[in-house]
Amino acid sequence: MRRIRRFIDRIDLRNFRFWIQLGFFFLFVYGGYWAIDLGRELPIFACGYNRTGAGSCYFLGLQHQLARPWERLFSGASLGVLTGFGIFLIWFIIFNKAWCGYACPIGTLQDWITALRRRLKIPYSSYNLDQYRKLKKIKYIFLVIVLIFPLLVGTGLLDGEWRGAFCKMCPGRIITPSLSGDFSQWYIDFSSKSALFLTAFGLGFTAIFFVGAFVKKRFFCFFCPMSAMHYIFSPFALLRLRKEGDKCTRCGDCYRVCDMQIWDIADNIDDREILRDDCILCLKCVAACPEEDALHVDILSMAIFRSTRDGFARRMGMERDPYHPQGDFDADPAPPKND
Repeated sequence: MRRIRRFIDRIDLRNFRFWIQLGFFFLFVYGGYWAIDLGRELPIFACGYNRTGAGSCYFLGLQHQLARPWERLFSGASLGVLTGFGIFLIWFIIFNKAWCGYACPIGTLQDWITALRRRLKIPYSSYNLDQYRKLKKIKYIFLVIVLIFPLLVGTGLLDGEWRGAFCKMCPGRIITPSLSGDFSQWYIDFSSKSALFLTAFGLGFTAIFFVGAFVKKRFFCFFCPMSAMHYIFSPFALLRLRKEGDKCTRCGDCYRVCDMQIWDIADNIDDREILRDDCILCLKCVAACPEEDALHVDILSMAIFRSTRDGFARRMGMERDPYHPQGDFDADPAPPKND
């Protein structure tokens, strides 16, 4: 058992995560070719507009369900809404926000764009603390669009074009089918003012996605309503990210490898439950931490991956060089201190 623990603690997280992401990417983008269907309640952006995927994002079906006339929505049809939500919750509870860091094809695509920028030795951008706090609220605005706008369609306050408003605005609708050669979503619908706005917004957001993902790690994830939805239900998840504040030296290594610039991971020594709404549970922070057991990932209160002095340099390849101060991962400046 001790040998197994030592093997896990010394695992090369970069290679492990790369192969897991690659497998999920092909599953959720091309799995339909092998007749794999995991349902329509997945807690990731595996877009239902992609006909070759092995399942689709929960938001597509949810918006159409919520857009029913209220007399139907609050009748027997509500059982379908509750069933779909229950399946989504079961999927999510197992892996928590690791769905973002390991399984979401849109997240993986952003990581590959980041890898391209890094190979080209092009510097990347980062947010200051004030920008970070403001921008991270946008995901909740999009979540309101996902949940409230369809309800307004059901009351007749909005026209039917807003039934799947967020999906029409989402870059995933355009990008994911394109990965299997379907470019049918690259259009602007002039049939109505609402359709014109939503589809034009979607194209513009897609352009911003590619530019943003090239200059900022995990750019779209800051605005992702699925991430906001995850965080609401994360207290019920089996997989947990925890921190032992008394073992933390606030060295900032965890912040420097964090793609989401979560300063709290380094600066907060009071909260044991350290997962935040922007976290994608990629586990880079755990791997980069040099302090024994200061950070660990638990399932049912049992640590399955933890920081160790012995393993952090080996598993992250923290060799220093002018372009990659933290090995193969870009490094951010030292985190802010709230003394």
